[in-house]
Amino acid sequence: MRGNLSNEIVSIKIEEGSKRPIALHEKSKFGKIEADCLNLSLIEACYLLEKGRLDIYEDDIECSIGYLIDILKEQNNYAKYIVYRDLKDRGYVIKTGFKYGSEFRLYDRGRSPGQGHSDYLVKIIFENYEINALDFASYVRVSHGVNKKLLLAIVDDDFDITYYNIEWTRP
Repeated sequence: MRGNLSNEIVSIKIEEGSKRPIALHEKSKFGKIEADCLNLSLIEACYLLEKGRLDIYEDDIECSIGYLIDILKEQNNYAKYIVYRDLKDRGYVIKTGFKYGSEFRLYDRGRSPGQGHSDYLVKIIFENYEINALDFASYVRVSHGVNKKLLLAIVDDDFDITYYNIEWTRP
């Protein structure tokens, strides 16, 4: 399948009789369908390229995985990509968490948007990042307020990930 990179969005044209982009959206929950295209975020597209499910072109020049990773690194989104990749490889459905002040919304295996609410908000923090207690409390408060658990993804200097499930409790 061919995707075209433009302005950090990869668009896959939905041709008449072409079911692959629609299946990619409906079955695997990638991207958004708008008009006659499936639009993917750069992170989603990079994942699909790495898995050999998508070829990406920019101005008719084929993009390598290294090229897309360099773009993600320039945008300081590489850690976000490796967390996305890890969670996707574990079978989760992942959508943006921007509305909730987090990087992702995470759906348990077998669930997806339109079939219920997400179970987790995923917040990514670097291991050497000094987190303010009030910021941490706000992450927990927001997740609790929308009936979700908070999953902290702590990324170290080697880009290894440790997850912490944070839940609100009353004393």
